[in-house]
Amino acid sequence: MRHYSKKTGRRLLFALFWVMIWQLAAMAVDNDILMAGPWDTIGALGRLFPTGEFWRSVGFSFGKITLGFGAAFAMGVGLGTAGYRFPIFRELLEPLMVLLKSVPVASFVILALIWAGSANLSVLIAFLVVLPIIYVNTAAGLQSTDHKLLEMARVFNMTPWKRIRYIYVPALIPYLKSGCRIALGMSWKSGVAAEVIGVPGHSVGEKLYMSKIYLDTAGLMAWTLVIILVSALFERAVLKLLSCLVPKGGACDGGDS
Repeated sequence: MRHYSKKTGRRLLFALFWVMIWQLAAMAVDNDILMAGPWDTIGALGRLFPTGEFWRSVGFSFGKITLGFGAAFAMGVGLGTAGYRFPIFRELLEPLMVLLKSVPVASFVILALIWAGSANLSVLIAFLVVLPIIYVNTAAGLQSTDHKLLEMARVFNMTPWKRIRYIYVPALIPYLKSGCRIALGMSWKSGVAAEVIGVPGHSVGEKLYMSKIYLDTAGLMAWTLVIILVSALFERAVLKLLSCLVPKGGACDGGDS
């Protein structure tokens, strides 16, 4: 408990340090359009927070990006498992995954605007960005499974469910958590970037775009802060759920506390 308190205290001090750097930079620039300071940003956030439109926009983007991430996570785990089980299937998927990792997000956004329209743009972009990350980490996690444990399971005729629960899942979860740390941030970055380009109504991306149009730098930074906070909370929740798949002493391992 004491170690946790010290760690939290250090994080707060480091965060305060960078806020001070931000404030000093804003004072040096001395131009609210070029750089809004932390107090201006907090003031803009305070004006946004009580409005219904704020929550509607956050809910819209959160729902779309979460849907894209969830679909990519499920498909990535499924395809990664199939690739582990059938090597020829893994070879078949390899060019597609390389393509998804290599094509610029901007190209996907333009194509997605034609395929899905602006309303579902962030769903498709988040899906395409997250899928190869989860697929690669799933395949790597399953390949790291201890072969001695698998041999023991065969000797003792362990049921397939028990093999999955007690051998495959513990080997897979660390890789999935590592992949999710990257994929969750990328889903929000790419999803909101897609919204800025497609400008769907009542989305966070639309609000960022309008802040740019009206040179509202404080509002732009306030919405950026919202994205960071929501993304961080979403990441923490997902990692917590993954940790719960491998209970320790009957309780979920917090993982990232």
